[in-house]
Order: sequence, then C-alpha cells, then structure tokens
Amino acid sequence: MSFVLKVWETQISSYRLRSTEMGNQDLDQRGRWGSKAVFVFAAAGSAIGLGNIWRFPLMVGLNGGAIFVFVYILAVVMIGFTVMLAEFTVGRHTAKNPVGAYDAIKPRSLWKLAGYLGVFGCACFLSFYGVVAGWAFGYFYKTLGGTFKGEITWLASDAIFTHFAARPLEIILCLFVIIGLTTFVISRGVKAGIERWTKFLMPMLFGIIILLAIRAVSLPGAGTGLSFYLKPDFTKLNTTVVFFAVGQAFFSLSIGIGTMITYASYLSKRDNLVSSAGWVCFFDSLIALLAGIIVFPTLFATPGLTPDKFEPSTGLMFQVLPIIISKIPGGYVFGILFFFLLLVAALTSTISLLEVPVAYFVDERNWSRKKAALLVGFFCFLLGVPSGLSHGGVGIFTKWNFMKHMDLVFGNIVLALGGLIISLFVGYVWKIKNALKEISFGNTIFSLKSLWVFNVKFLAPVVIIVILIFILTLSG
Repeated sequence: MSFVLKVWETQISSYRLRSTEMGNQDLDQRGRWGSKAVFVFAAAGSAIGLGNIWRFPLMVGLNGGAIFVFVYILAVVMIGFTVMLAEFTVGRHTAKNPVGAYDAIKPRSLWKLAGYLGVFGCACFLSFYGVVAGWAFGYFYKTLGGTFKGEITWLASDAIFTHFAARPLEIILCLFVIIGLTTFVISRGVKAGIERWTKFLMPMLFGIIILLAIRAVSLPGAGTGLSFYLKPDFTKLNTTVVFFAVGQAFFSLSIGIGTMITYASYLSKRDNLVSSAGWVCFFDSLIALLAGIIVFPTLFATPGLTPDKFEPSTGLMFQVLPIIISKIPGGYVFGILFFFLLLVAALTSTISLLEVPVAYFVDERNWSRKKAALLVGFFCFLLGVPSGLSHGGVGIFTKWNFMKHMDLVFGNIVLALGGLIISLFVGYVWKIKNALKEISFGNTIFSLKSLWVFNVKFLAPVVIIVILIFILTLSG
C-alpha cells in the first residue's frame, strides 16, 4: 500500500498538465486531467472491474493454476500493452471521442463506423454490466444486514441468489442506483467528476484488496492455496490455457471499445504515453493478482471447496462467497469488505463506459455534459432492464437469456473486433511513423519501439483474429 501511495504522490507532484495544443475554449469544453497520475488511475479504474476481482481467479482455477498466471502476464506485456498504447496515440493525437478520432485521421471514410461501434458498444456494455454491479450492491447490503451469518450450504446459497435475481423490483432498483451514481459522476465532468471520484475510489480499492489479501493468507491451510496459485506446473501448459490466458489479458484491460481513446484524449502532449500504458497494465494486473491471493487461500482453507469444481457463471461469485463468509473466522467483516470492493471495482468501470458515449455527444453534437450524461444514462438504464429481468424476473427475457446474449455480443465480440480494428488502423492506415511521432511527444526515447511495431502490425492482429474465431465457434 505504501508503494502505491508513493507512486501516487510522486506522479501528482511531477506531472501537472498544461494547457497546450488546444485552445482555451476547447479545453474548457472537453476538460483535461489534473495530472498524469490521475489519468493512469482513471484508465486503470476503467480496466479494473468484476472480471479482475472474480473472473481472473476463476479462470486460474479452471486452467491449471499458476501456469495460467504465467501465460497471462506474458499476454498483458505482449498484447495488452501493444493495443493500449495504440489507443492512447489515437486518442491524444486527435483529442476526440472514438467517432471523432477515426474521422479526424481518415475523414469521410468507413473507418468512422469503428468509432460508432465503440460508442454504441460502451452504452450496451454498461447496460448489462450495470446489472452485475447492481448484484454487488445488493449483496453488499445483504451482507451488512447479516443475511450470510451462520452456516450456509451450497444449496442454500444458490437459493438465495436465485431468489434475489428473480425479484424484479429489487434488481431494477439496484440497477437504478448503479446507473444513477455513474451518471452523477460523469455529469460533473473530467476534473470535478471522473478525476475527483477516481482519487477517492482507486486508493480505497487498493486499500481494501490489500487488507483482504492479508486476511486470506493468514487463514489455516492458506499455504496450499498459495502453492496452487504461485508455483507453475509446466506439464499443465496447453493450447487451451494459452488461449484463455490471452483472452483474459485482452478483455481485462478495457481495450477495443473506445474507453482508452476517450480517456487519452484528455491528455497533454507533455505526458509520456509509453509509461502511462505501462502503469495502467501494471495496476490492472496487480489487482487481478491480488484477487487471486484473496480467493485461493480462502478456498483451500474452506472444507469442501476447490477451484476445479466450479464452472464459469455470471452469478458464481454471489453463490460461492456467502459459503466462504459463513465458514471462515471473521467472515462477516470479510464479506462486507469483499462486496464493497466489488462495488467499487464495478463503479470505476461503469464510469469509463458512460464517458465514451457522453464524450461523443459533447464533441460531435455540442450537447452539454449534463444533458448527455442524463439522456445516455437513462438509455443505458432502460436497455439494462431486460438483462436484469433475464434471471427469473420475467419469463420471456429469461427464456431468451437476454443478458447472456448481450455479454456475448458486446462483452466479447465487439471488444475483440475493436481491438483488431485499432491495431490495423494504427499499423496500416494512419501509419506507424505517425503513431511513433505522437509517442515521441513526452517520450524522446522509446526503447521498445521495434517490438511494439512488430506487435501492433502482426502479432496483435493475428492473436485477436484467433480469439474472434474461437468466440464465434463457441457461440455457434
């Protein structure tokens, strides 16, 4: 924790943004980050979400333990960093939202459609992601109220979640709270909204997750879980492990949907894009790794629970955590902190998702920020209602499995497609020399230039195409 705070203080004192390339009027309209550190933490917050806190440990448990972690770290370095830096260059160069960014570099071309895909995709992603964030809010107040005190079996926990997810009014109210909080933050603007809340939420997230990690490793039997998580068994390395590790790295970084283009559009030319991308990847991965340190010692310290028994499921964390809470010493406090952590992580992501379409309407349609935030937020809320009601709330949405299809299209296919498009656009349309020129502002020495060029032109597109084929094959 002291390391994180030290980085935070150092960056804030060293990187104050200047009013540079844009006119003062444009700066006032769009806003700018108050420091590079705030941008890094805001972008990291965009990437950090429920996927880091629970999906990452789940995928580790299902795919060989520590060997998955090893491949995941390599994928973040080689693929995640590459695509993120590509998005940063486009965003800062144009100082635009995704639609305006593509149009500014390649005017009156079909590439502009990629920007619309990002804007619409973020709104749709927020609609169903807000439902899951609402579950975190619901379980936070349930845990606070003592719902999970006493011994809880798997059947009892499953029944609690099923009953909760099938209550229409409660689910819609939770969704409304999440979208409402997100809309409020975005309506306040870059400095008074996103920046102010990022300064509050991100240190809190780090503090809570470190406390939980310390609590987890102190449990009896935690050593077995740490061994499973941190000692790679290379005999378990296969193509399935590699694929899922690369996919997890790609999707956990919030790349391919326009959030990083939009966030980077508020950066100064004086900021170092390479180090910014590196810090975002570092903090995002750090949260995922710490989440594993919470989950695996806790699982192995709980009789009858092992990671190989689980299957991927949207509601899994809300079914497993109550069992753990009821069995470990100090479970009541552990549970409150854990679900509050999930809520904070979810909010840092929902804020970035709403910012993308809001920035579009501010930039391209000249709407006021408050008007854009309220109208887009209301649209996302309405679109999220069918997802919220697709777990037993309303029969027709449950039968269609509405939320599952929204997740498949906008949480998987659109993300991968967006990552492919930005790689091809930077590598072959805008041209590498222009991207490198943009990177050179604030960073005169780019020691990884040759590797990044190769990755953005060849490695990233090939890997993402393979991921898309795999997704489409599974969905078919």
